[in-house]
Amino acid sequence: MSFDGIVVNSLSRELKKTLGNSKIDKVYQPEKDEICLKIRARQESYKLVISASASNPRTYLADMYEKTNPKKAPVFCMTLRKHIQGGIITDIEQVDFERIIKISVESYDELKEKTLKYLFVEIMGKHSNIILVSHSGKIIDSIKRIPLSVSRLRQVLPGAEYELPPSQNKLNPLKKISVEEFKTLLKEDDNIVKSLYSNILGISPLVAKEVCFRSGVSVDSKINEISLSKFNEIMSIVEGIFDDLKNDIDYPNMIIDTKKDKIVEFSSIELKQYQDMSDIKDDSISAIIEQYYLKKDIKDRLNQKSSSMKKSISLRLDRVNNKIKKQLKELRESENAHVYKTKGELITSYIYMIKKGMESVEVLNFYDENNPIMIKLNPNLSPSENAQKYFKKYNKLKNANEELTKLLIINKEESEYLDNILLSIDNSENSQELKEIREELVREGYLKSRNMPKKNNKPKTVIMKYLSSNGNTIMVGRNNKQNDYLTLKMADNDDYWFHTKDIPGSHVLLKCAGKQVNDEEIKEAATLAAYYSKAKMSSNVPIDYTRKKNVKKPSGAKPGMVIYEKNKTVYVTPSDEEKAKIKKIED
Repeated sequence: MSFDGIVVNSLSRELKKTLGNSKIDKVYQPEKDEICLKIRARQESYKLVISASASNPRTYLADMYEKTNPKKAPVFCMTLRKHIQGGIITDIEQVDFERIIKISVESYDELKEKTLKYLFVEIMGKHSNIILVSHSGKIIDSIKRIPLSVSRLRQVLPGAEYELPPSQNKLNPLKKISVEEFKTLLKEDDNIVKSLYSNILGISPLVAKEVCFRSGVSVDSKINEISLSKFNEIMSIVEGIFDDLKNDIDYPNMIIDTKKDKIVEFSSIELKQYQDMSDIKDDSISAIIEQYYLKKDIKDRLNQKSSSMKKSISLRLDRVNNKIKKQLKELRESENAHVYKTKGELITSYIYMIKKGMESVEVLNFYDENNPIMIKLNPNLSPSENAQKYFKKYNKLKNANEELTKLLIINKEESEYLDNILLSIDNSENSQELKEIREELVREGYLKSRNMPKKNNKPKTVIMKYLSSNGNTIMVGRNNKQNDYLTLKMADNDDYWFHTKDIPGSHVLLKCAGKQVNDEEIKEAATLAAYYSKAKMSSNVPIDYTRKKNVKKPSGAKPGMVIYEKNKTVYVTPSDEEKAKIKKIED
């Protein structure tokens, strides 16, 4: 992970300089695994975000932190308010070059006496935690309680002694590491990258690859393939990195793949291995961390909030698709209804040849050039009863064919609708968009809710906009509410409307006010339609486009469902690179 011991070292030094001898004004807990400390330091206010999220644990000073707090504060938040709110931060330090930050807070206890308490921030993936410890070393509480049933190695419970996470027996980089000392820990067939991050504190796979890049050693090299001189060079580079840290020399930076418009990595050392990508530098490691995690954390939180909704819709979609399979099978059988009618009529025509007790009869089929045909009979039935049996079977299958055709249309429409819902959930970029989808599903009867939401055709969320190469606006709907509003309310009759052909996807509108558009703009709008569709990872995706006046919504159709005519089709291959070429309009 990018949040390694090196980043924690830079961050802890930055926090100490900025927040030393400052006062904790307020404590908030907007998420079950995240707290925010509002801190006043030298007539300035700061927000210190501390997250123990299993997927994105982090700590940083935030500029753009606007999460809402629950009406009732969680227990851990109340504990922090009792013990450290109003307290003074006396020290912030990294513990043993691990991914652990220790924040010392001096505050008054119940007896109005000053006491020292420690807030340990453990940034360790799924084992991350925020633990409040008394001056005597006893745990007061933690944001995640770890009982014996969860971990036999280390329990984190109120009243227990605080112990650091189990030691990894790695070399301390703040002390000089010799090549001999390092090599004694290795095996000849070990990989150099893994050897570096497995045996030296603070080094992550990212930094290990950076060391290899600077030394000109392949990341796939085995220990026995590396010469002694190269080993000396590797250890010299490692030593240089940590010497810079000891001398307060940092390089807070973030790597961006401009072709894909994606943040790749961040660090507090220069990442020379990404020479072909953009390097954004900042004086503050907190600012870099905030930029990196802002979108990443939002997406993960949305995935957590939408998981139950996706599961419910996926189960419903599986049931509908299974129904369609069975109905198609029954429909194929019903298409043979005429065979039973023919046999009934042949029995009636040759009834004089048939007697009760016969199990079959061979007759000439005058419907098929008098070719002989064998007809099975029920020996317990009379000839006329056998004929009636075949006529009943014919009528049953004939009626079934008509019903199955109707049901298949309904079920296929529902399957397409549910597919679109799953895509809308994946395309959601904030909680309000998820809320709009949930409200729609409640109205359509797919989810239960005590309070039926009022129907409002106008979405509260902002519709995504791009600027075409010719200066026209391209609009993209990310859920059915946005799609309907975009197509039925915002679009002018002469605007161009785009949608993936027979594939769930977003409605895309090219606003042109009746002006002629060029092929490049058509391609740009089509690329966005493909990118925000289920065919995002495919190539040569067919995109239908037509004037909006040719798009209609049938009476009674589900949200987001429309029909269109007089369309043309263009084929595009969506990708992050192609999407990044189209300028996004920020509201």
